[in-house]
Amino acid sequence: MPVSERALELAMAAAQAAADKKAQDIVVIDVGDQLYITDAFVIASASNERQVTSIVDAVEEALLNLPEKAKPVRREGERQGRWVLLDYVDIVVHIQHAEEREFYALDKLWKDCPMIPFVDRDMVDAEAS
Repeated sequence: MPVSERALELAMAAAQAAADKKAQDIVVIDVGDQLYITDAFVIASASNERQVTSIVDAVEEALLNLPEKAKPVRREGERQGRWVLLDYVDIVVHIQHAEEREFYALDKLWKDCPMIPFVDRDMVDAEAS
């Protein structure tokens, strides 16, 4: 079953918020057929703990500003600032320090799942200029 419209809206808003804070290697993965507790993962990397925190804050703010506000039902890893997980039920957002991203390789773990294309709107605007 493809991701719901709500999950897609949340995932794209989360990915864009991460991109706006200069997150790297942003991917959106449709895990709905493999994992029945959520529709999609958003995974993004940051180069340091401060940037991880900044991206997490931006994602939360962006999803709260949607017409149908979204708040995470669970939040883990914030103290260490190396890997923060935000669970929105429809999506799960993983913001990882680059070293954790490489070590845990969530992208590879879920490689059999379809990728959902994400294009940073700032890149599109820059190309149009």
